[in-house]
Amino acid sequence: MGKVIIIGAGIVGASAAYELAQKGFHVTLIDEHADGRATSAAAGIICPWVTRRRNKAWYELARKGAAYIEQLISELHADGERDTGYKKIGAMRLHTDVEKLHELKEIACKRREIAPQIGELTLLSEKETQEKLPMLNGTYSSLFIEGAARVDGRALRDSLISAAKKYGAIYIKGKANINSKQNKITGVEVGEKNVHADMVIATNGVWMPQLLKPLGINLNITAQKGEIIHLQTDTIDTSSLPVVMPPNNQYMLHFDRGKIVIGASHANTDTLTTNITASGIHYILDEALKVAPGLSNLSIVETRVGFRPFTFNHLPIFGKIPEINGLLIANGLGASGLTTGPFIGKQLAAMVEGSELDVELNAYRVEQVLK
Repeated sequence: MGKVIIIGAGIVGASAAYELAQKGFHVTLIDEHADGRATSAAAGIICPWVTRRRNKAWYELARKGAAYIEQLISELHADGERDTGYKKIGAMRLHTDVEKLHELKEIACKRREIAPQIGELTLLSEKETQEKLPMLNGTYSSLFIEGAARVDGRALRDSLISAAKKYGAIYIKGKANINSKQNKITGVEVGEKNVHADMVIATNGVWMPQLLKPLGINLNITAQKGEIIHLQTDTIDTSSLPVVMPPNNQYMLHFDRGKIVIGASHANTDTLTTNITASGIHYILDEALKVAPGLSNLSIVETRVGFRPFTFNHLPIFGKIPEINGLLIANGLGASGLTTGPFIGKQLAAMVEGSELDVELNAYRVEQVLK
């Protein structure tokens, strides 16, 4: 099998490394461990089915990503990776307007015809919603989506890397520079070491424009800074509580051992500084406590910062760069990286292998973000 180098060990790169290593490729995964990696900050909601987002190409990718992640978790378990950070706990879509929830239920019912992962859909009254989550303010009814899940980005990434190493993948911490000759990628340079490869895959998020610029490739990728807050409770069993999706653009995720994650802020930026901002924290807490005043006495134990990469149309891109041989890239996953990332990693592996993709590539062409 051929030699493949993957630059960027976030959720996409780690997924591609696992897929390729399983299939017998000689995989080297390289990551700089830069502060602000999106996967390191992310706590993800796997529930794309009740969105009103009209971009059909995004929904197709997210739907297939949500279906694929269950298969991926099963494979990781079979390879001895139990701490994946993934758990199917359902989600509650909140609203004060019950008619809006009826509309969302209709949308989800239609989508369930080809997305059985959605599971049962149940409308809950204000009282039933409050009983399920007493920390809420009592004014919300909800739609409960049985098949929704939550995932810890760090845990899933680490499981993928660990499993890939079991299949022979090599993991290197360091800054990579791509080597090329006459429009053909030959490998990378890491520190004083040159690593040769038949194919290089770049999946390093907002740092990719810097990586590719020496090759004469200019990418139109923008960065969005996101902050999320981790709260701790010692009085509530959070292990099986559902994801909470309020009518604003915020969320509340429950993890094991009393951890509750709220977020997130969204600030477009040209500078990749990971300082925690007063405005970001104020915004998150203000929005969260309006929805769930019962969180007010919980301890703040951590705040994470990550940079989400976006394209001009908020669609991920992945595939080959024209006129450059031996290079694949993936970028622009935005805020839905933990839903779409593993599936995109699988598609990159299929491209290396020369096998058929699970999605029509045209909407996600790399050419769209070339300056």
